[in-house]
Amino acid sequence: MSGNIKKLPREGIDKILIRGTNWIGDAVMTLPAVSSIRATYPKSHIAILVKPWVADIYKLFSDLDEIIIYESKFDNPAGVFQLAQRLKDKKFDLAILLQNAIEAAIIALAARIPLRAGYDSDGRGLLLTNRVKRTEEIKKIHQTDYYLEMVRALGCVSVGREMHMKTKIDLSTAKNVLGKFVPEETGKTIIGIAPGATYGPAKKWFPERFAEVADNLNEKFSARIIVMGGKSDRETAREVQKLAKTKLINLAGKTTLQEAIFLISQCQLFISNDSGLMHIAGALNIPTIAIFGSTNPITTAPVGNRSVIVRHEVSCSPCLKKSCPTDFRCMEMISVKDILHVAEDLFRKTQDINQ
Repeated sequence: MSGNIKKLPREGIDKILIRGTNWIGDAVMTLPAVSSIRATYPKSHIAILVKPWVADIYKLFSDLDEIIIYESKFDNPAGVFQLAQRLKDKKFDLAILLQNAIEAAIIALAARIPLRAGYDSDGRGLLLTNRVKRTEEIKKIHQTDYYLEMVRALGCVSVGREMHMKTKIDLSTAKNVLGKFVPEETGKTIIGIAPGATYGPAKKWFPERFAEVADNLNEKFSARIIVMGGKSDRETAREVQKLAKTKLINLAGKTTLQEAIFLISQCQLFISNDSGLMHIAGALNIPTIAIFGSTNPITTAPVGNRSVIVRHEVSCSPCLKKSCPTDFRCMEMISVKDILHVAEDLFRKTQDINQ
């Protein structure tokens, strides 16, 4: 793949700007690529430009010198050039664009960054000085490898795809956060569920089935179950809470991303649709049940060796559509029993490890 690609220089690169991705799950999947860039340029000042809602991923789990927030005021043509001027003043030598959009290349060019590297996606190839061909084959691999392959092709140091996120979590802080949101539950089994998902309803399993799973797990394991998600997931979370017989702790929209990460790190099990929180749980190596319908687990499965995909093969999946145009069979076929069977198996394996 990297034979005809113009490699980045190793010397004379003092300041690097990485354009990060815009969504939580994507940000998690870029972490090995960011580690590769750091390993290649250990003494350089490396900054990342990201939307505010993913900043905590990079704060907690990457070895970067600076995080520059892409504020909402930059979301227009005048704002883009205002941002470019701000970046120009920082005098970056190199921009590595993990984000695929042409806008990322326009900003880097307008900021007069001399070296601009990334995939030749979104018609931006001519704006890049070091471009990697985005082939049909590369689009079919897991997103973690997709980003890693790009930086490897540019000549960055080869690193593993493991994220070791759990080792970067401060245990006492995590326990304090748990105590703040789930008081007087020390020592209890904590199970997290994330019934929401951005991008549309096609990624969401049914609230009534999440509620039934919660009732069963509470009864079988005396577990405290916390419902998690962002502000956009509040309605779904309330519906699950209302349908469940057991008392659920609904934290959807009530935590920062950093607090959510600490809470997930304290879960003995996490059950989620294909979402950003699913990716965090998998990368923290929490036993994770990932429910897939419209999306493709080959490219976006959670990482970690304690993650299990629950999915039924149907001819129309993955369709990658926001809403199902037919009978939603990909999700209809996933039963409560399917999830409970996997949950019990994961609990059994966890107990075997701890004995």
